[in-house]
Amino acid sequence: MGRILQFSDVHFGCEHKHACAAALDYAHATPNDLVLITGDITQKGFPDEFTAAGEWMRAMPEPRFVIVGNHDVPYWDAVARVLHPWRAFETATGFPAHDGQFLGNDVMVRGVVTARGWQARPNWSKGVIDLDQTRRAAEALRQAPIGALRILACHHPLIEMVGTPMTGDVKRGDEAALIFAEAGVDLIMTGHVHVPFAMPIPLADRCSYAVGCGTLSHR
Repeated sequence: MGRILQFSDVHFGCEHKHACAAALDYAHATPNDLVLITGDITQKGFPDEFTAAGEWMRAMPEPRFVIVGNHDVPYWDAVARVLHPWRAFETATGFPAHDGQFLGNDVMVRGVVTARGWQARPNWSKGVIDLDQTRRAAEALRQAPIGALRILACHHPLIEMVGTPMTGDVKRGDEAALIFAEAGVDLIMTGHVHVPFAMPIPLADRCSYAVGCGTLSHR
């Protein structure tokens, strides 16, 4: 069984510097098979924030896997939000925003994008999941080696959490969670709500688990 270290919502630009330094120390001191960072590496998507986030991530042990969050768009650049919302993220991290995948000896991780550069609703911070991308990810994880831990990584929790400081409100999230459960996904690992959680998702004829990570920021 693989060991995953998850970090999320670092929000460079309002990051907690001591927490970020402690996370690096912990990652290097703790044996692990993968460092997983589940989005919101910046606060406003400014170039200096991406530079700082990239330096912090490259200081983490390898292998690493990073996915995008809703704060990782150029907040004040309307053109970039519409035409290429994830270009700065991909340049800073070296990871694709869409269809990223990691395969280790005992673990397989697939990423999907739940953030958007813009939406047809007032609050663009909420989540949206594309079911075509969901099915591609589910099929890839279904083909994972026998015995491997199958992990779906995205920024927003697919099923709404109760009592958290903020909500994900993911469009088509419940349907996507069922697709992943039917594909045999073991863990759906997310961030966004800034508090840690772990809860069963008793869907289909088996049980997956939703695992959420807290924040390394002052937000």
